[in-house]
Amino acid sequence: MTFDNSKTIISLRIKLFAATILLLAYLALAFVIKMIKFPLLGISDTGWTIIFVGIWVVLALMPMFLNYQYISYSDEEDQIVFRYFTSGIVGGKKNSVQINKSSFSGYKIDSRFFGLIQSIILFQRLQQGIAKYPPVHISALTREEKAKLIRSLNQYSPPA
Repeated sequence: MTFDNSKTIISLRIKLFAATILLLAYLALAFVIKMIKFPLLGISDTGWTIIFVGIWVVLALMPMFLNYQYISYSDEEDQIVFRYFTSGIVGGKKNSVQINKSSFSGYKIDSRFFGLIQSIILFQRLQQGIAKYPPVHISALTREEKAKLIRSLNQYSPPA
């Protein structure tokens, strides 16, 4: 089974692009062309600008704070493969985890910040003991993708 969350990440980028265009259009209409007459709904131009810039900042920084990552997962052939990178404003370095199915030792799901930030930690059996991989943040996965991932990893986890 293979899947990735590219649709989610692309949707997030499109929403940020649309919010940027709307903010720039507001700034142009309000300050350059002066088409919008203030006070509007009892709020001054400064108030509206702070509100709109605040909304844009939240939309722009949300993926970074919630650790959204592009994730590609595959359990084809004899390996479990995770490829992932951070998908915020500034993308992170690309990472890859490849674990042989026969040495896969299990996983642990970590949840923080009221369940908004979720990560999965993978374990591999080595001659020296159990290796623990850095967390892969699965916050950007849909509910169905998380369920597929858990079902797949449960297939290869040793019995408890």
